[in-house]
Amino acid sequence: MKEAVFHRLTRLLCVKSLVTLSLTAVFAVLALRGEVGQDFMTVYTVIIAFYFGTQLERTAQKGTGAG
Repeated sequence: MKEAVFHRLTRLLCVKSLVTLSLTAVFAVLALRGEVGQDFMTVYTVIIAFYFGTQLERTAQKGTGAG
């Protein structure tokens, strides 16, 4: 149990996750203020798509490699 929590925290602290989490926090603040610009929205969308796309690809590779 402790090992699983440690592994999750380790993965959370990778650079890609930190960038995504910090950008999401900035997006939330800007959205609450009503100051989200088109340029920021474009960059945010690309980064979020990349983050979840790489996670999906990793999950798919693990699923096909196990069989």
